[in-house]
Amino acid sequence: MLYNISIYSIAFFTFVPLLDKHHMQEKILILDFGSQTTQLIGRRVRELNVYCEIVPYNKFPENDERIKGVILSGSPFSVYDEQAFKLDLMRIWGKYPILGICYGAQLMAYNYGGTVEPAGTREYGRAHLDAFDADNVLFKAVRPHTQVWMSHGDTITSIPAGFRVIASTDKVAIAAYQVADEQVWGVQFHPEVFHTEDGTQMLKNFVTEVCGCRQAWSTASFIETTVAALKAQLGNDKVVLGLSGGVDSSVAAVLLNRAIGKNLTCIFVDHGMLRKNEFRNVLHDYECLGLNVIGVDASAKFFAELAGVTDPERKRKIIGKGFIDVFDEEARKLKDVRWLAQGTIYPDCIESLSITGTVIKSHHNVGGLPEKMNLKLCEPLRLLFKDEVRRAGRELGMPEHLITRHPFPGPGLAVRILGDITPEKVRIVQDADDILIQALRDNDLYNQVWQAGVILLPVQSVGVMGDERTYERAVALRAVTSTDAMTADWARLPYDFLAKVSNDIINKVKGVNRVTYDISSKPPATIEWE
Repeated sequence: MLYNISIYSIAFFTFVPLLDKHHMQEKILILDFGSQTTQLIGRRVRELNVYCEIVPYNKFPENDERIKGVILSGSPFSVYDEQAFKLDLMRIWGKYPILGICYGAQLMAYNYGGTVEPAGTREYGRAHLDAFDADNVLFKAVRPHTQVWMSHGDTITSIPAGFRVIASTDKVAIAAYQVADEQVWGVQFHPEVFHTEDGTQMLKNFVTEVCGCRQAWSTASFIETTVAALKAQLGNDKVVLGLSGGVDSSVAAVLLNRAIGKNLTCIFVDHGMLRKNEFRNVLHDYECLGLNVIGVDASAKFFAELAGVTDPERKRKIIGKGFIDVFDEEARKLKDVRWLAQGTIYPDCIESLSITGTVIKSHHNVGGLPEKMNLKLCEPLRLLFKDEVRRAGRELGMPEHLITRHPFPGPGLAVRILGDITPEKVRIVQDADDILIQALRDNDLYNQVWQAGVILLPVQSVGVMGDERTYERAVALRAVTSTDAMTADWARLPYDFLAKVSNDIINKVKGVNRVTYDISSKPPATIEWE
């Protein structure tokens, strides 16, 4: 049933939510040159209630009258590298206002005859705009000596004729410039990151004062127009949606349910690696939301297929394919299903495959699809970041405990168990995880943490319990703070809290005699261990 149209055809059929004519009149386009913070630019622009889209640097849309301005992102490359991403600037120069950030600024300067050279030392971290043109529209309402964040190995040492320096720091003479008689700006710092104090103000100046965007895009307008677009595109078609129990797929389900009602059938698969009692609890929540849900206990199938598998990517691929296999089996029981819906969001798509073609990790929504399917793909949230999804959930009237649920990996505990998967190992992680999550709730810490969980390490350690020597497993607690999962910092949980959780896990979870706490941030580490 799922094997007629190649995956390369799916992109053509993919449902992408559209905005109504009023809001589609304006859009900021962000050209991605591969920076890890490109998505942060998009989030900051969205926070200004201005709609934006991120596209690869070489995929500039032709004849799109909705584009009000263009932002060029940073890049891992130097502009003079042979493999550097290049853009024909004449396609946008003089046609749209342009803001180049880091690599984007260097690319424009280099392209028109300026000099970009390796910095003596990598310029990374906090700096201050000791001097800037306060009358320049980009710096409207920006405070004197404001802090900015530098992150580059190159620096612009000379600018082309017609370019004018508008900001400097104590170490960077050309921290920002504007092109004379053009609506073109370049900054060598990153206004999108949290540590640039007035960065959001600078972006606001660009998108509202320069580009003239009206700040009319909102979560409410997204829901209204997406529901209308779903009704128009899906019509009376039947849709099957894979629920994971997380906020993304749950919001997608409620959004689709509002648009097409009983034409939506949701399938919630228990692959055996969910949280403790999650299958039962989540099914109850979905029934309360009025969703048409089929619960499938496929844990035996997944345990059998994962037996002996230790490679993280293989685990993800097996589970991703397993989901599709289960969908296929269940979809055969339904009539006239034409669409497969998923709760894919922006970070899923971007993190799974960067424009450099480097896979960071496979996401179960986009990395586990088989090569051929005959279901069109419906991803109504694929343009939203996680915080926007949560706002949409509240706007849709969903219960708060579903909206504020921590993210949970699609492969579940399979990527929190380092090494092969067994029911016994899953039982250990489920019990330990339940203790940690309940403790966070009991101590009013749950909503202060973006994501938390327990990782089972592939080691055993010596311990003493009573008068006996033990040789049992070690687990790591992982708790991070974040806003969008693109970056994260380890949560500074109270020592007394950690001590209590450690004691409870060791005393109550059979097979564990040591608890550690992961204090690494993303980057360089990831949130999950696999």
